[in-house]
Amino acid sequence: MELSLTDFDFLNSFDKLNEVTIDEYGKNKLNLFMLKINSNMFDYNYLQDSLIDPLIEFSLSRNVRDEYKHKPAHLSKKAREKFLNYIANKGELGELLLYCFLESHLNAPKILSKLELKTSTSHYVNGSDGVHFLKLDNGNYQLIFGESKTIQDLTAALSDAFKSIDEFKREKNTKGKDKSGLSYEKSLISDHLSKETFSEEEKSFIKSIIYPTRNSDFEVDNAFGIFVGYEIEISEEDKKLPNEDFRKKIQEQVKNEVKDKLAHITKKINDYKLYGHNFYIYILPFTELSKNRLSIQKAITE
Repeated sequence: MELSLTDFDFLNSFDKLNEVTIDEYGKNKLNLFMLKINSNMFDYNYLQDSLIDPLIEFSLSRNVRDEYKHKPAHLSKKAREKFLNYIANKGELGELLLYCFLESHLNAPKILSKLELKTSTSHYVNGSDGVHFLKLDNGNYQLIFGESKTIQDLTAALSDAFKSIDEFKREKNTKGKDKSGLSYEKSLISDHLSKETFSEEEKSFIKSIIYPTRNSDFEVDNAFGIFVGYEIEISEEDKKLPNEDFRKKIQEQVKNEVKDKLAHITKKINDYKLYGHNFYIYILPFTELSKNRLSIQKAITE
């Protein structure tokens, strides 16, 4: 089963600042990216351009994409309309960014995104942001459930992400009400396989990693992909620096801000007893987060 993204141009929008292993066993990895800088400003236009094509793969099922493959204008219009309707209710650009990172950086193909579904159930509103799978070097697999947060404060964003994962795993929210969880999510994937243009072989494979049998020659574990977008403060004095000095200073600032949160991530994993899962964390700083998030969303849906 192939990746849904046909190229990795998305990654050209960023500089990768760091990859950190959070735990002693090398299970949990944090990847820190920063937008390309042009004239002492984050290049949001570059990011917008790189999201236009992935938006289609993220928003529409393979079945719909196949139906309109000879009508690219109609295909783009359907994807933009669907994404626009969705963010009007949720306002979350992070889901699209997480999808792009999991496919283009982790090489974890998408099985299902929440946006593809047409469902009235209130359960799935609070489910994962999407489901991917990853084949490991040892031949085993991981089902990766997505969680994205774009919150100004980095600590709050990380805390909120792990809280949501804990609730998702326990299938309860903070008020004690039932919500979508691992079992429900897996059944949802199985139920919607017919809406995708998977071959019979691909459908059989997906079912085998959702519900492994006693005859399976591989093991499957549940993992989580996390995207966190937060707001970085840049002083007016720093903006006056020569371009190269500015890049170096902001890169160091971001690296230090994230380094200071590694202990907090470990604490949250321990607090919620999430030891058995692998975490693939992607962090991206924004300037004026609310303003630029809305600007990007508007640009890619026009």
